Amino acid sequence: MTRTGLSMDVSTTTKRTVLISGASISGPALAYWLHRAGFAVTVVEKAGALRGGGYPIDIRGTATEVVRRMGVLPRLRDAHIDSRRFTFLAAGGSEVASVGAGAVAGSVEGQDLEVRRGDLATILYATVRDDVEFLFNDSIDVLDQSGQDQSGQDRSGQGVDVTFRSGRRRSFDLVVGADGMHSQTREALFGPEEQFHRYLGYAFAIFTMPNTFGLSREVVLWNTPGKAAALYAVGDNDELHAFLNFHRPEPPLHALRNPDAQRELVATVFADAGWKVPDMVDAMRDADDLFFDTAGQIRMPHWSSGRVVLVGDAAYAPSFLTGQGSSLALVGAYMLAHALATHRDHTAAFAAYERDTREFVAMNQALVDKGSATLFPTTAEALEQRDTMLRGLVTMPSATARPAHSALTLPEFGRP
Repeated sequence: MTRTGLSMDVSTTTKRTVLISGASISGPALAYWLHRAGFAVTVVEKAGALRGGGYPIDIRGTATEVVRRMGVLPRLRDAHIDSRRFTFLAAGGSEVASVGAGAVAGSVEGQDLEVRRGDLATILYATVRDDVEFLFNDSIDVLDQSGQDQSGQDRSGQGVDVTFRSGRRRSFDLVVGADGMHSQTREALFGPEEQFHRYLGYAFAIFTMPNTFGLSREVVLWNTPGKAAALYAVGDNDELHAFLNFHRPEPPLHALRNPDAQRELVATVFADAGWKVPDMVDAMRDADDLFFDTAGQIRMPHWSSGRVVLVGDAAYAPSFLTGQGSSLALVGAYMLAHALATHRDHTAAFAAYERDTREFVAMNQALVDKGSATLFPTTAEALEQRDTMLRGLVTMPSATARPAHSALTLPEFGRP
């Protein structure tokens, strides 16, 4: 891999060291660009290994250019799911409409990509694993920006001393929190998540279940006011991604860290549901990969403090309702790396990162209202309006990219 950065002479400049917390999407992407710019990068990941497979995510607009510049676009195209249709069902299971999947997602046929989250993470990891240090099954325990290093030298203002949960201690010039919406790095630095979390009125459960319905490369979505159930067949195999989503005026905080409470809550909410929902609830009870959370966004006035900065969902999670979480993670990683490669002083770099990226983030977070109104109406009137629109369409025309997806022009980073 070529190490060409912007204007840095890495042969005569001491490498700056960076610790990245999180090895999902923004972490490995950032590691790739920082390595190219001449940084010595370490990535710490609390999981013991990468998780393969996973639910589908989108790569759109500006993010597509990021992965092209990384050289992984061909591999992502090979992993592209290429869903064929999106079928909407009424409460009793009758078909309301069947449309092109891209029309619902707002994607551009032939340009945007849909891949399993684990496939994207695996491809990104494979791109950097030989050039970057990875510490699996560990995480940051303590960040200290104002102490002495292990040799007793005063590092006040010169670096970050990190104590890991494993007990190891190391010092880095910079630390990046790329550890997701419920970022421990953010909490340690800025305080409780509640300060920055914007609840969007929904809770959801995702899990896998057997494909006993004969579905292939398609999505089927059942709705009643305030409730939705979806089955997602990413290919022709015998596994489905199941999704149960429901409206709640206030977040169900009692269930967020209690799997038993999560299962009981979802089962109670969907107790009177029709179609295949009872089968889905039964499968959820036995699922060993249940993921439960609320739909929300992270909105922060600043993304950095001292020598620590946040990227991706840790700084600006847009929620699944926008379909832009992975794209923002990729673009944010690129913009942060570019700023650090351009500005030797981290304070100037972090300021440039925020200045050049924040408007793009805000535009994509604003997509949330359209997403929730289209897919998950909370009233009978809104649901009927949605269904009336769908019934009037035999097919939906291919969508053009919504401005938010492509509103940022990437600065040049040098070619590999």
